[in-house]
Amino acid sequence: MNLTHLDEKDRPKMVDVSNKDETFRVAIASGIIKMSSEAFLMIVNQKTKKGPVLQTAVIAAIMGAKKTSDLIPMCHPLMLTSLNVDIEELSELPGFKLEVKAKLKGQTGVEMEALTGVSIGLLTIYDMAKAIDKSMVISNIQLESKSGGKSGEFKRKA
Repeated sequence: MNLTHLDEKDRPKMVDVSNKDETFRVAIASGIIKMSSEAFLMIVNQKTKKGPVLQTAVIAAIMGAKKTSDLIPMCHPLMLTSLNVDIEELSELPGFKLEVKAKLKGQTGVEMEALTGVSIGLLTIYDMAKAIDKSMVISNIQLESKSGGKSGEFKRKA
C-alpha cells in the first residue's frame, strides 16, 4: 500500500488534488469532555470567572476548523462554505459533547477541519474551566460521518 503523503523517495509531500473533480463534501466529527459536577454546573449556569465557556468554545471550534491547514502540515487550505458547532450537555457524565459539521464544494475532504474544530473547541472548555477542575478528560474525538469525494460515504456504526 502506497502512502499518499510520501513521494517516490519516501519524502513528505502534499497530495496533488488538481485533477480531482469538485464535489459537495460534508464531514461531522465529535468529542467529549468529562469533568467534575462543580465545573459542569458552573459552566451551565455561566458562573465561571472567564466568561461564557460554551459560547467561547463554539467560536474557538469555528476558528480551529478554519486554521486546520496552518496546524496539520499536509492539509490543503480550504474554502469552507459552512461550519456548524453544537454542544450537548451530558449531565450524567457530567460533561459536554461537542460536534462540528463542516461543508464545502471542493477537490478534497473536510474531515480534518471537523476533527480540528472539535479538538480546539474542547481544549477551550478545558482552558476556561481548569481553575475549577484540572482533572477534566477529553476523549472520543472521532469522525462521525463524511460524504462526497471518490471514497464515498462513511457513517460510524453505533
